[in-house]
This record gives sequence, structure tokens and C-alpha cells, in this order.
Amino acid sequence: MTEQMIVEIGTQALETAAMVASPMLIGALVIGLCISVLQAITQINEATLTFIPKIAVVGLIMVIAAPWMLDVVSKFTINLYQNIPDYVGNW
Repeated sequence: MTEQMIVEIGTQALETAAMVASPMLIGALVIGLCISVLQAITQINEATLTFIPKIAVVGLIMVIAAPWMLDVVSKFTINLYQNIPDYVGNW
């Protein structure tokens, strides 16, 4: 296993993690921004007001995107396991 292979596996792992996490993070960001604008307009300065909508949106997105996220992670894992002979062969 060369250094280039290790860097490639690490890069693929980070890309996979970013792809899987991004829908939930973007959803939390959007709902947080909307609640913050609403708080600024109405001058309600309650710090805990954003938690319940964020949890609800992240949960909803997780339910909707779960098949896609599972597919992305499983493809990465299958690719990793299929390439084990290549990784060990170059060691």
C-alpha cells in the first residue's frame, strides 16, 4: 500500500462523509437562518427557539434521504472491500 493509495482512501472517505452529512447540515442551516430572521423581525430573543425546528427538519431529512445515504456509504464500503487485493498486493 503506497502513500498515494492511503491519501486516495482518506479523500474518498472524507468525500463520502461530506456527501452523507450535507443534506442534514444544509437543512439545519436553512431552518436556523429562517428562525433567526423571524426572531430579528419580531424581536423575540429566545435562544432555545431554534432547537425544536432544527431537530424536526434534520429528522425529516434523515428519513427522506436515508436510502440515498445508505447507498452512498454501501458503495464506498463495497469499493473499499473489493480493492483490498490491490492494496495488499502493493504492500
